[in-house]
Amino acid sequence: MAITAADLEVDLGIASLAHGIALYSKNPPSHLGIDSDETPLGMFERLIASGVPDADTYFSCLAALHKGRLKYERILSTQAIPTIDQVGPRGLLLYGMVETPALAALLLWRKWIFDIDNRAGQETGYVFEPILAGAIGGAPATASTSPVRREADPTKGRQVDCILDNIAYEFKLRVTIAASGQGRWGEELQFPADCAASCFKPALIVLDPTDDPKLEQLQKAFEAAGGMAYIGDDAWEHLKTKAGQSMGTFVDRYIRTPLEDLLKQSPSPEQLPNFSVQMGADAVKFCMGQTTAIFYRSVTEKIAVDEDDDQLPDDISDQLPGL
Repeated sequence: MAITAADLEVDLGIASLAHGIALYSKNPPSHLGIDSDETPLGMFERLIASGVPDADTYFSCLAALHKGRLKYERILSTQAIPTIDQVGPRGLLLYGMVETPALAALLLWRKWIFDIDNRAGQETGYVFEPILAGAIGGAPATASTSPVRREADPTKGRQVDCILDNIAYEFKLRVTIAASGQGRWGEELQFPADCAASCFKPALIVLDPTDDPKLEQLQKAFEAAGGMAYIGDDAWEHLKTKAGQSMGTFVDRYIRTPLEDLLKQSPSPEQLPNFSVQMGADAVKFCMGQTTAIFYRSVTEKIAVDEDDDQLPDDISDQLPGL
């Protein structure tokens, strides 16, 4: 609440409490907080009463982003190390080329890192797409609830990242050859045609403008179906225009700026720093060159793991209040 008030320059007497705290900081998400005698509900009511446009949506999106970061902190804390029974057969591909104890360790490390990355992809989907949808005033739709039906089988729906009036949006950070397997690529190309057949105008949003044959092919598919494609700066400008002043601030501060910073500072393959991981009884330490990141472990706590990371939950549109 205090961060929302500070970001939107709302003088509620609580914005000053946000001094020195930020959503993106070196401190773990669980350490984010303030001391105040006022209840959160009281703060929220005064925030809404201020009359600032979209203050409730701004707070909801900020809270959803913080919730996702909190959940991933727990994942890093609790994701179990796999057993050799799970990954042992994969060792046949390298058996004999590496000493057996080292190979077993490699298999376990590799699977654990894959698991936490897989969960990162899942949680990012749960947070990123609904927040962008909420920011521009729309809502995501799962396959079971979607008004966009499959042209080949109208009894089946298509998951849509965002529906706003008669526009069905597809959000992508980037489109590359490596990112789209042949099986799913046909699905991607069919999406705009399904939208058109369901009387929706398809709109493609790609935040990274890097040229790629796949991106060009996808863009043509959307335009052929009577839709639009916004790439790079055009995508950000479209989102900002749809979002309005308050949510435009949110998109710039919490999505565009961090992503552009990551894209600009990402090393090339030949410049990747040395990387190592150390697992202790109560912490895991990642070392990237001279930089160290430590995450504390609590392996006695267990959280549910959803193996299907391609589908949003059925109640995803209910996760941002007011949408």
